[in-house]
Amino acid sequence: MSDSPVRHVSLRSGVYADSVRLMQVSREIGDRPGVHAVVVAMATPLNLELAAGMGLAPDGEAKPDQLIIALTATDDAELAAAVAAVDAALTARADRGEAQTIPARTIGAGLDGAADPALAIISVPGPYAVAEAADAIAAGRSVLIFSDGVPVEHEVALKRAAHDAGVLVMGPDCGTAIVSGVALGFANVVRRGPVGLVAASGTGAQQVSCLLDAAGVGVSHLLGVGGRDLSAAVGGLATLDALAALDADPATERVLLVSKPPEPSVAARVAEVAQGLDVPVRSAALSAEQPDLTAAVEALLGDLGVAVPEWPSRPGTADAVPPGAVLKGFYSGGTLADETMLIAAPALGDIRSNTPLRPELDLGTDLGATGHVVVDFGDDALTVGRAHPMIDPTLRLEAIAGLAESGEPAVLLLDVVLGHGADPDPAATLVPALRSAGLPTVVALVGTEADPQCWSRQADALAEAGAAVFASNAAATRYALALIGDQA
Repeated sequence: MSDSPVRHVSLRSGVYADSVRLMQVSREIGDRPGVHAVVVAMATPLNLELAAGMGLAPDGEAKPDQLIIALTATDDAELAAAVAAVDAALTARADRGEAQTIPARTIGAGLDGAADPALAIISVPGPYAVAEAADAIAAGRSVLIFSDGVPVEHEVALKRAAHDAGVLVMGPDCGTAIVSGVALGFANVVRRGPVGLVAASGTGAQQVSCLLDAAGVGVSHLLGVGGRDLSAAVGGLATLDALAALDADPATERVLLVSKPPEPSVAARVAEVAQGLDVPVRSAALSAEQPDLTAAVEALLGDLGVAVPEWPSRPGTADAVPPGAVLKGFYSGGTLADETMLIAAPALGDIRSNTPLRPELDLGTDLGATGHVVVDFGDDALTVGRAHPMIDPTLRLEAIAGLAESGEPAVLLLDVVLGHGADPDPAATLVPALRSAGLPTVVALVGTEADPQCWSRQADALAEAGAAVFASNAAATRYALALIGDQA
């Protein structure tokens, strides 16, 4: 037997699997006896950097459309068996039994004969999403584009075509929606009710819908419009169409608009149009003046005459915060990361980020930078060829371990987002990481009791590991700031 692990690194062309399947394969192979490290992923720059950090960089140039298979094992026999297991996992097909109808290969073919109206959901690589969306719009169907990587000029063209056709484009990069009680993408199990949500934000919409549910108020529809819709380039095209749709919906009595910080001129235009609608519209678009989604929900509850509840939480049991501690926010949700920075910046000063509030605070690729830092691990640049961190926590777990090893005094602030499509048991991997790191930790746990993961079950597990847990991200942020302020 070798004294040190043996390694295998190969690149394969003409092979594609989605990032969730590749993550599953990596986990399956990593659980084999004698296997020490595994990377089975598309050879994107981020995944190559991950492989290099594990000592598994490929020889020669790799291309993003290639598959990298890299692993180490105890000896040659275990290595060969593991590589064979990768091959078997990638080529496995479920037993199809008797011959079945050949599935449709395009959106247009799939909609042919479908009940009207049908919503087309598109989740293909960005370069191919535009043609499929155009096909659906031409067939008179609304579209949810889960795909990212769609050029902004194509997004504008699709949304203009949809407006002319009297349908709605949700997306691109629309991860969350609820239509007539049906949850799509990363959505939570919330009760139905009178509040319609228009969201240029995924996790922000989840935060709002879950807080409404906790207050006993339900959602009629949650219409995601894509994170760029309120930018200057897109001009709120889908937001205006979504507001019009909710205004015409008899089940919707109030509307809340949820967004990352929008382009001011676009926000002003949307507000002007909203004033002319019959349904009352309240804005929860984040800004320096309005940095708090929870406060927006509480204001809406006041509009409805509903008492604001005590938002669920669990006390933390972590050790005392060390002197000079900085804030380290490791987020899977971009809107929640923005909310944290908007709330924390007045108290802490400059906060560096890969999605900064000001360009000069950009981290670039230095996710391990010292000082106050908030990282959005769900940003498109960190999810190319990888599953979203709400599904695959690998990068964030590595960042937590790296922070602990650095010795920098810090308060760790995390979001954990539950619901359909998310990790079925995020506490199972996060709790061991938090115990190992030994850092004072605060968690914003976004979800409901009815979610598959169950809010209270996850909260109890995280609190037992020492984390202070809050249903409100704003409350979690302020608690973390109080911990840091006590040591200032």
